[in-house]
Amino acid sequence: MRLIGATVLTLLLSLGSATAAYADPQPDPATDSATSDSAQTLAAPAFQMPFPCGQTWTGDSDDSSAHQSWEIDWNRGSTPDADLGDPVVAAAGGTVVIATNQGSVNGYGNLIKIDHGGGWTSYYAHLQTMRVSIGQTVSQGQLIGNVGNTSKPGNNISPHLHYEVRLGTNYPANIQKAVFNGVTYGYPDQTLTSRNCGNPYSPEQVCGTGYKVIDSAALGSDGAVYLLYNSGNGNNCVTTLKSKSLGTATATTAYLEPQGGTRVTDSGNFSYYAGPVYVNAPGKCVRWGGKAGASSYDSPFEHCG
Repeated sequence: MRLIGATVLTLLLSLGSATAAYADPQPDPATDSATSDSAQTLAAPAFQMPFPCGQTWTGDSDDSSAHQSWEIDWNRGSTPDADLGDPVVAAAGGTVVIATNQGSVNGYGNLIKIDHGGGWTSYYAHLQTMRVSIGQTVSQGQLIGNVGNTSKPGNNISPHLHYEVRLGTNYPANIQKAVFNGVTYGYPDQTLTSRNCGNPYSPEQVCGTGYKVIDSAALGSDGAVYLLYNSGNGNNCVTTLKSKSLGTATATTAYLEPQGGTRVTDSGNFSYYAGPVYVNAPGKCVRWGGKAGASSYDSPFEHCG
């Protein structure tokens, strides 16, 4: 991991700024939940960059004395704090097996580890915010956290994403060369544009804690509309997630109507989704639907009671 890119560091030094020395964390294998080496014959997942579609980032694999192998530190801003809070998305689908602060253990700070099956795992370290929890299933391109600078107490690092892919558990030999969109990363340094073009949001993230998907409908190739329910408060929720023109505000709609009640609609130009819209309708049927692009869906009254 690097503290600051060479260009930025030169600028800071020319301004007389003091920069603290920085060494990347040494992972503690004891904190790395075991993944069976016996399954290593499975093909690697189709990894994409851990950033939203269309964003351009520069990776650095050789400016940290603590890097053991093929780790990458990512930045895209022209100043040390420019990347703070930028979204981080899953490089491939899988199950979250670590989502904790490990700063005092190994210096990774807020760390997310995703198990992709077949012995393949990916690591996302130093996060400002973790937006997933242990045991959660995530899809490729789903928002999992935000770029940060969390590390060991007293370890002053600039914001960036530390990214790794591992195969098996024999650290550090298990660290693999990163591959994005089918092409091996150009070590030691390369600037790339993300082709991780799935919607970074899940229906559960849009509607909030406690909501589970109970129905959905495809909107052609333009997206999908989801009906969710929260058993804790009895509320239904609807959101429409786009599949095209992600990051660009386009017409999108989500609605929810209790039988005999008033329809609640969220309609406008949105970058990723419409909604959430909520209705508390215990014992009543609901009608729900939405629109994205040229496609729309309108349910009958259903899911009664």
